[in-house]
Amino acid sequence: MTHEEHHAAKTLGIGKAIAVLTSGGDAQGMNAAVRAVVRVGIFTGARVFFVHEGYQGLVDGGDHIREATWESVSMMLQLGGTVIGSARCKDFREREGRLRAAHNLVKRGITNLCVIGGDGSLTGADTFRSEWSDLLSDLQKAGKITAEEATKSSYLNIVGLVGSIDNDFCGTDMTIGTDSALHRIIEIVDAITTTAQSHQRTFVLEVMGRHCGYLALVTSLSCGADWVFIPECPPDDDWEEHLCRRLSETRTRGSRLNIIIVAEGAIDKNGKPITSEDIKNLVVKRLGYDTRVTVLGHVQRGGTPSAFDRILTKDVTKAMNDRKFDEAMKLRGRSFMNNWEVYKLLAHVRPPVTKGSTHTVAVMNVGAPAAGMNAAVRSTVRIGLIQGNRVLVVHDGFEGLAKGQIEEAGWSYVGGWTGQGGSKLGTKRTLPKKSFEQISANITKFNIQGLVIIGGFEAYTGGLELMEGRKQFDELCIPFVVIPATVSNNVPGSDFSVGADTALNTICTTCDRIKQSAAGTKRRVFIIETMGGYCGYLATMAGLAAGADAAYIFEEPFTIRDLQANVEHLVQKMKTTVKRGLVLRNEKCNENYTTDFIFNLYSEEGKGIFDSRKNVLGHMQQGGSPTPFDRNFATKMGAKAMNWMSGKIKESYRNGRIFANTPDSGCVLGMRKRALVFQPVTELKDQTDFEHRIPKEQWWLKLRPILKILAKYEIDLDTSEHAHLEHISRKRSGETSI
Repeated sequence: MTHEEHHAAKTLGIGKAIAVLTSGGDAQGMNAAVRAVVRVGIFTGARVFFVHEGYQGLVDGGDHIREATWESVSMMLQLGGTVIGSARCKDFREREGRLRAAHNLVKRGITNLCVIGGDGSLTGADTFRSEWSDLLSDLQKAGKITAEEATKSSYLNIVGLVGSIDNDFCGTDMTIGTDSALHRIIEIVDAITTTAQSHQRTFVLEVMGRHCGYLALVTSLSCGADWVFIPECPPDDDWEEHLCRRLSETRTRGSRLNIIIVAEGAIDKNGKPITSEDIKNLVVKRLGYDTRVTVLGHVQRGGTPSAFDRILTKDVTKAMNDRKFDEAMKLRGRSFMNNWEVYKLLAHVRPPVTKGSTHTVAVMNVGAPAAGMNAAVRSTVRIGLIQGNRVLVVHDGFEGLAKGQIEEAGWSYVGGWTGQGGSKLGTKRTLPKKSFEQISANITKFNIQGLVIIGGFEAYTGGLELMEGRKQFDELCIPFVVIPATVSNNVPGSDFSVGADTALNTICTTCDRIKQSAAGTKRRVFIIETMGGYCGYLATMAGLAAGADAAYIFEEPFTIRDLQANVEHLVQKMKTTVKRGLVLRNEKCNENYTTDFIFNLYSEEGKGIFDSRKNVLGHMQQGGSPTPFDRNFATKMGAKAMNWMSGKIKESYRNGRIFANTPDSGCVLGMRKRALVFQPVTELKDQTDFEHRIPKEQWWLKLRPILKILAKYEIDLDTSEHAHLEHISRKRSGETSI
């Protein structure tokens, strides 16, 4: 970026005014969005105004529209709901109300409006924008504004951020609040599951979603529900019989509970509502099961926002017949359709009862444990069984494969695994190369024809070793697929890994509690060490989600001068109304500038201004129940991997045996820009930094400048498609600041 371009970016907002409001139903993450709008707006030189109580505040004016400051949003990030208030406004639906709103904006010189809300809120904003010229004309004719004011306010720019827990808006994959709502739902489902098992009960849980079944569908995948009712896909006419048969079969296999998820807008094919009470009465009457109903209601809107919702809001810096139901499903998008297809396979398709199996596939965990591994194993096993395969599970990774720690898994073997953390199969970091002979012998002994490897960087490098070993051992010429599962999110070929979202939320929750512990005390700075090896994903994303003042990572080298600049910056902030600081450090960001070193530096330089505390989060980042995202992601990855495996085994069948030695017979299944894609492990070698166990290119590095802007640093703001990354440097004598 040239000096002129940098200056233009830093002065984008000078002479401009922005108003931000939240409208309609509240959603977790709205406050994080407001915070980002305010701070980025102020960073560019603009004046930013809060509009309290949504459109009603815009209509009423007065103290409802107040100028925001940098410090006024300091404590917003971790708060649920909306601090500036929201209201459903009848006045704004009338032209007279919009005329008053326009008058209030013009008088304050506001020509830029950011609306955070749902369908009705954004529709209202669009109507307001389309009428703007006529509204100004009427105000001028009535003598309420001058000709000069009308000229200065001749345009109205509007940006809409979709805040809705229902995830029911077109043009976006996820809306602000949806992920947090899923967190609340899954917390309750997990709690209910324990009591349901104790008493062999059936629970019917009703979740929000009057016209959209996203929450219900993803919840069903995340908890392994027996059935889900959503408005987009009404059940067949004989659904009562099918449901009761499904519940009965689940109990016959040894399950002690049944879970049924119902969207509040569920209907049958005739448009008649299907209520949770209807379902309860059906189950009690036909099966005699002890059945309870839980309607979650507004608890889904409450609580702190998840890490995903906090980070999602940072994007503000880039400004009734069968055919109808089919169309509704398609309009929900590819992700919704994929969720539905996986749900139907796992919940509605019966596994074959015949003894003869088509093929034998083994599944294993490799590397460090990660939340979501068990969900991936469950999905892999059950999809394999549905396809008529014999599925084996391998304990303790490649070491177990070499030692023959292998057993056959049936449908009930993986029952209840979706919500369990860690690795039920056991996992080790051992690589296969030293045990090729034993592994080959066991592949032959157990007639293994395909291998699903769920794990982190060791799973990827193990796959590369298996490809190399094919030159010596024909037994290794079987298809295999690697499902990335690691808290570090460092597997080449995938933007996300199973387990990383859970670790990120653990860090955010811990940071929130640590900062809260300092409430009422004198000014304090916390230095937090995160996991990730050499990969700075967790430190960076947690920094964005928790509102960190700095996040030190290996990928962005820093010097003692940079550390000093950060300390001085925090000292200046602490001289204002700011009372707490947060600094994150990736565990291997620098071998010399350790956590202890940084803690001592901040402690010494902050004497008399603030005191410092340090926390090493350690292995708690690998533990706990997986988040809804990790459960859903792992389930879909397992299903996708097994579908690929079945096709690849058939493709590799030659002369009465499986022989796969092409590059595309050993792949990493990764998420790349919203799509799940299979990439040969050998083709990923050139994209890998093996010394530091990270991909050479990582998408999240482009978000680093946002972290620094929100922490009030003077940095380059590149408004083009290509982010310009440069570490914070202290202004030295004779130099201009970067």
